Amino acid sequence: MVSKSNDELVKRVAKLARQNQELEEHIRDLERQNEKLTAEIEKLRARHPEIAGEVEKSDKFNMATVLFTDIRGIPHMMEGIDSASVMDELDEIFFEFGSIAAKYKIQRIKTIGDTFMCAGGIPVKNITNPVEVVMAAMEMRNFVEKYETGKRGKERLWEMKTGIHTGPVTATVSGRKKISYDIKGDTVNNASRVESLSKNGSILISVMTYELVKEFFVCEYYGKLPVKYKGDLQIYNVKGLKPELSSGLSGSEPNQAFRTKFGLIQFTDMQEMILDKLEKELPDFVFYHNVKHTVDVVTEVELIGWAEGCTDEEILLLKTAGLFHDTGITVSFDNHEYHGAAYARKVLPSFGYTQEQIERICSLIMATKLPPRPANLLEEIMCDSDLDYLGRSDFIPVSNTLFEELKAQNKMNDLNEWNKLQVKFISGHQYFTKTARSLREVNKQQQIERIKSLIKN
Repeated sequence: MVSKSNDELVKRVAKLARQNQELEEHIRDLERQNEKLTAEIEKLRARHPEIAGEVEKSDKFNMATVLFTDIRGIPHMMEGIDSASVMDELDEIFFEFGSIAAKYKIQRIKTIGDTFMCAGGIPVKNITNPVEVVMAAMEMRNFVEKYETGKRGKERLWEMKTGIHTGPVTATVSGRKKISYDIKGDTVNNASRVESLSKNGSILISVMTYELVKEFFVCEYYGKLPVKYKGDLQIYNVKGLKPELSSGLSGSEPNQAFRTKFGLIQFTDMQEMILDKLEKELPDFVFYHNVKHTVDVVTEVELIGWAEGCTDEEILLLKTAGLFHDTGITVSFDNHEYHGAAYARKVLPSFGYTQEQIERICSLIMATKLPPRPANLLEEIMCDSDLDYLGRSDFIPVSNTLFEELKAQNKMNDLNEWNKLQVKFISGHQYFTKTARSLREVNKQQQIERIKSLIKN
């Protein structure tokens, strides 16, 4: 019996040795192909120096989140499976990882043997990438679990370890028809080292990533990672979404509360994009409906919204409507509310807004069309915020910018007549919300007397 057991062991060792040799030969073949391709590229650049600068360039990203996930076969489970089947499974897993990365707008960098590498926050800079990368890591882990269950039931062939770190990177972009990225820096090195600490099924993150995602995920302190010349790096283990932000039996599916919380953070990126658009595309004759007015409205809807008891989602809808409400002026000053709503419908799906949310936002934008006729509390808040200047101490200089804007379009030419119209408009205007009335109504009455004093009879 002992001799038979020894013979079987020898056969198994010999088989594993053959499989290992086949894998090593495959890797060497790939390395030779890579060297050949690299040499051909260098020859091409040498022959055509005029395109070299177009093929490759570098850029600095101050906040990127780098993910390394390592997929390795469990040795005793690989017995009896030929190396080609193993490689096919690994390819399937990595293909799905690439799809998951794309879903979360994360850039796939490369695969290194059995390690998949990607980074959030490149090539488009954003502040949401730490949350997106952790969400992607959780989805990758769930995929491998389901994939294995479908193929082998309770048996497991693969073990998966993940490490994530957030910080600055330098990205090199190469190619023209097919763009590829490579990233370098301490952030990349630290992410790789965090992954090396991970155990099967774990998603480890550095303290830098933790501070940016802790409001969304349940994380447990894991330990310290010594970093040369920089002391210890605190490491945390991501257990899953916070219960109040998740749905489903697994607790890994984000619910509406998660999406709203994420949207409020993502709003900063969207605001930067829209304000940049207004700065560049608003007509020269716009003196009142400018970037400052948009910022004022966004600020005011949040202030009044909280005071009126709005939910987090309602605040997000109000701020988004405030941000987009004058974008239509880049198309046409007349009926700009309609054009602003059309632009919102075009842009907001890419930021994860639902169709129902988009329609509510468009209704809020259209509510700012004069004369104001709000149909609900959110529209009342929107209208009060848009005309907030009527009760502010800077009413007269702001009013004068609106006059200059109309004058530049030949819609109003006489300042005295304009002041008369303003007195008539303000006298007939009333704020809709209790908050706006308490904040602005008294000042508004003072502005009426001030502007009356400027009118020449």
